[in-house]
Amino acid sequence: MPEKFDLVVIGTGPAGEKGAAQAAYFGKRVAVIERAAEPGGAAVHTGTLPSKTLRETALYLSGYRARDLYGVSVNLDDPQASVPRLIARKDEIARLESRRMRDNLARHHVTYIQGHGRFTDPHTVEVDGPDGKRLVEADFVLIATGSKPFRPPAARIDEPDVYDSDEILHLDKLPASLVVLGAGVIGCEYACMFAALGVQVTVVESRPALLPFLDPEMGERLRTAMENLGVKFALGSKWTKVERDAERGLYCELADGRKLFCERLLFAAGRLGNSADLGLDRVGIEPDARGYLKVDENYATALPHVYAVGDVIGFPALASTSMEQARVAVCHAFSLDYKSSVLTNLPYGIYTIPEVSCVGETEQSCVEKNLDYVVGRAFYKDNARGQITGDLEGMTKLVVHGRTRQVIGVHVIGERASELVHIGQAVMQLGGKVDTFIEMVFNYPTLSESFKYAAYAALGELAKRKSVHPPR
Repeated sequence: MPEKFDLVVIGTGPAGEKGAAQAAYFGKRVAVIERAAEPGGAAVHTGTLPSKTLRETALYLSGYRARDLYGVSVNLDDPQASVPRLIARKDEIARLESRRMRDNLARHHVTYIQGHGRFTDPHTVEVDGPDGKRLVEADFVLIATGSKPFRPPAARIDEPDVYDSDEILHLDKLPASLVVLGAGVIGCEYACMFAALGVQVTVVESRPALLPFLDPEMGERLRTAMENLGVKFALGSKWTKVERDAERGLYCELADGRKLFCERLLFAAGRLGNSADLGLDRVGIEPDARGYLKVDENYATALPHVYAVGDVIGFPALASTSMEQARVAVCHAFSLDYKSSVLTNLPYGIYTIPEVSCVGETEQSCVEKNLDYVVGRAFYKDNARGQITGDLEGMTKLVVHGRTRQVIGVHVIGERASELVHIGQAVMQLGGKVDTFIEMVFNYPTLSESFKYAAYAALGELAKRKSVHPPR
């Protein structure tokens, strides 16, 4: 007979863990199903944390933050010697986070089941695990199975020197050269990381600009910073095939006939939802062509008692957002008066070199929405902490409503951008005006002080047009 629960969660990445803990916190009997050896999903083992850990380790080992600072230039004497340290640090962080997740689930008395879960009927999931089969039944089911890298049909799947974003984490040595197909977030992050370690990196992207969801000015500053790091770009270029030349080795051919030869190649061309082999066809839930599940505003699927959250539902596919989606789904399922929605103004953190982070409106979106706006900028090169750290490429940019003076967009590029953006996000969330930054007292010297001077710049722009648009 099936074991009965109030909620069964399939997948224990950030979304699955937080959804399970949320329900258990309110006294519900919860089971989680995880097919991998340890909890965490792609965020812990192949995506978010490993790539960010490798980034920080690469910055440390390469001495990037100290390059040409105080008249000292730091370089890797033996780049290959750094590879074991890169991998060891990544593995240790994954181990620690997996243990934290297990402890958190145990603390909330969540039943942990290892194995692959498949629906047998709308309320029952069969788990095929190391100890045999096990049936669990629940009033509600939360699908949080994440995503996996997409491999284009033209990819040489059997080519040992061609990697996807999961496989690249298992490199045995640093290549002399790397071609990255795709200039999305993952492609740009890995391009920066390898370039910092001295690898010759070329990024191929069919679109004419990097990360088009960014404020265009920030995207252009990122491109320039990456070029200064040594990354080469083939923007507006489509690749047609990946082949191996008998004499010159691996290459990627572009639509214009150019051949980009490289030692290794990384596909960073999007992801697929992990919805296959879940028995969804037995319960009337149909994924789209990329494996993503359609949900409503409460994250319920076509089957009202089955919810789906995180990467398996597609955009925005952020660990931070996935956690909140799971909490909202669980609260809706059990009619808990606690968390009813995920904020629309989501922060984005892009862990390139330098970091980029943003929330809210861009200049382009203001134009498209016909919003009256001004911007204010403050540059790290004019900031005492920026000068001390040697981060002279950074910038804080505020987008301010021209009439209400409310902050409607915050964009930061440079050291600690993904941390700093939350200062602006908090002001936005509280409906604050640009004047708030003027009134605040910031520690000195800090990069966060750049918010005050970006605010001064925005007020200066408002003053120029005061007679046209008096604030109200």
